[in-house]
Amino acid sequence: MAGHSKFANIKHRKEKNDAARGRIFTRLGRELAMAVKHGGGGDPAANSRLKDAIAKAKAENMPNDTIERSIKKAVGDIDQVNFEAVTYEGYGPAGVAVIVKVLTDNRNRAAANVRHAFTKGGGNLGTPGCVSFMFNEVGQIMVEAEFADEEELMMLTADAGADDFITQDGGFEILTSLQNFSAVREAVEAANIPMASAEITMIPQTYSALSTPEELKQMNKMLDLLDDEDDVQNVYHNWEG
Repeated sequence: MAGHSKFANIKHRKEKNDAARGRIFTRLGRELAMAVKHGGGGDPAANSRLKDAIAKAKAENMPNDTIERSIKKAVGDIDQVNFEAVTYEGYGPAGVAVIVKVLTDNRNRAAANVRHAFTKGGGNLGTPGCVSFMFNEVGQIMVEAEFADEEELMMLTADAGADDFITQDGGFEILTSLQNFSAVREAVEAANIPMASAEITMIPQTYSALSTPEELKQMNKMLDLLDDEDDVQNVYHNWEG
């Protein structure tokens, strides 16, 4: 979200209460299960998708034993991992572009709940592709400044294939292509540099501003409702909030 330190947003997310943390871990558990089923099994050494999912979970402070239990459960119940990936696109108040990515075992329930959040937030669902062209799907790694030297990290990630290195208030943002994300993340990990986050994300090409208290209230309402849904994995928007 433009206008705020991304590192402040990450810290806020990691400091959520137990209920909110539980929802985050539920979502991460689903990602791990999908990675086991569709990436090639429970061995991260032979499953790059699972390796990336584990790195994301660790960056979110998911305990190692919880990660291991999720993987073992997915391996044991691989035929029962029936989550479906669905993407919804639409508009928030004042035409803010919103993308919602879902992993669900009940598509009808997920669609109804996402539609409800859009409606309550003064927005509306659109057709597939209506706003995704306004975003770039990239790999994103965030490293807090206290854990790395700027020049050394820049050289390390560039050599590993990173596309961009952005210095921000609080740390560094590394952007990669989808193809090079794993290699760059593994290079940072091999250098024993902690990552505040490491994930595939959607970055807006342009941002939209909300100007009235009612629009701000509606947008926050929409995001809160979506955040409360276990089926919702990620929400991307171009609100310059």
